[in-house]
Amino acid sequence: MKLANLKRSTRLLILLGVLLVACIAALLALQYEQQREDIQTSGATILSIDSDAVESLSWEYEGQSFAFHKDDDTWLYDEDEAFPVDDAKLNTLLEPFEDLGATFVIENAEDVSLYGLDDPMCTITVQTADQTYDISLGDYSAMDSQRYLSIGDGNVYLAASDPAETYAAGLSDLIANDTLPAFLEVETIAFSGAQNYEIFYEEDSPHTYCSEDVYFTEQDGQTLPLDTTLVEDYLGAVSNLTLSDYVTYNATDEELQSYGLDDPDLTLTVRYTDDGDAQADSECVLHISRDPSEQAEASADGEEEDPSTITAYARVGESQIVYQITGDSYQTLLDASYDDLRHHQIFSGEFADITQIDISLEDEAYSLTTQGSGNDRTFYFEGEEIDSTDLADSLTGLTAASFTDEAPTLVQEIGLTLHLDNENFPQVTIALYRYDGEQCLAVVDDTPTALVPRSSVVDLIEAVHAIVI
Repeated sequence: MKLANLKRSTRLLILLGVLLVACIAALLALQYEQQREDIQTSGATILSIDSDAVESLSWEYEGQSFAFHKDDDTWLYDEDEAFPVDDAKLNTLLEPFEDLGATFVIENAEDVSLYGLDDPMCTITVQTADQTYDISLGDYSAMDSQRYLSIGDGNVYLAASDPAETYAAGLSDLIANDTLPAFLEVETIAFSGAQNYEIFYEEDSPHTYCSEDVYFTEQDGQTLPLDTTLVEDYLGAVSNLTLSDYVTYNATDEELQSYGLDDPDLTLTVRYTDDGDAQADSECVLHISRDPSEQAEASADGEEEDPSTITAYARVGESQIVYQITGDSYQTLLDASYDDLRHHQIFSGEFADITQIDISLEDEAYSLTTQGSGNDRTFYFEGEEIDSTDLADSLTGLTAASFTDEAPTLVQEIGLTLHLDNENFPQVTIALYRYDGEQCLAVVDDTPTALVPRSSVVDLIEAVHAIVI
């Protein structure tokens, strides 16, 4: 009897033990399941830092360390407060922490090396008046396309957005670079240095027969028109000049001299109306120069250079920032002479404004008359209507290969007197003289003007022959 009771007691203890193990296993499984469920559904905000309340920000990213502090609403670089910090760019670094969410959390992580947090790729410290936040960025989870991070609370988070993308910025990315305006309404453009003259804006000017001309300059007491497209392209080159590769942000007099900016190769000053406000006149000053030692060497060689090999610099007004610019940009801005910006077409007016053409060709004189006006004008020769298309194309196709004031010495190839529907310029004379086998000399209104390709003159002569012969 006693033996039977003992066996029952033993079996009961074994059953109780099995039941206890099963309960413990069930409890652990329940806890694991609950943890797994928390990981899957976690989407909480783990940081919410008011950017306006931040007083300092520092970080170390792949061996580079940066630290900034705020003075009122202005950010200053700890290492050199003269560094011109771009406040907007600096504030962009704080944006990830204004509402940083996590897709899942690993609570009380014991081995942070599994997540790259034993040796973080980036550590960030954000400080307000009340609290300091230490943030470490670990490995990037390729499976989840997200980054592991810690915020000093013992947990590891998989961040919903990756702050590392913004903290890869270097010091050059945080500088408040100078900017150049778009020049919507220009009043004057003044050059000094390699060029010394001024351009002014004037609508409906009596000094041109081209209706599109609005830019002019004074040369030897004469008011001369410039090519509107060329001037506006030049202003566009100024506006679009890349100012990002700074060589110094607090230039001394000695540094300005080393960059050639103590005596710039060219200074241009643009006076313009700001944002279309007729009352808001603004001024933009830009200095450009070539590396002095390089320039001296190039002058000694006396050979034509590839602009891409030029080392050049720019400075905006009295800014202490000096930028390196490309040699191509330097050369484009340096090409600002009257000849660079004047009309290259020998006749810059509109063919539709011509009311009559008198032609001298091979000791013969011809006259083409018109009826109608503007684009509806019809040309006639000896009372017969003619197709003036080829004549128009060849006349407007006469383009300067280079400008010259050299007087003609050889025979005249063809002469034209253009009568215009323009009270300020009733007529324009163009005489084309033989110069050499490749070029002809154009004399406009009795003034030697330019060398043009002989092939263009031949095209004009053939167009006239097609009409009069």
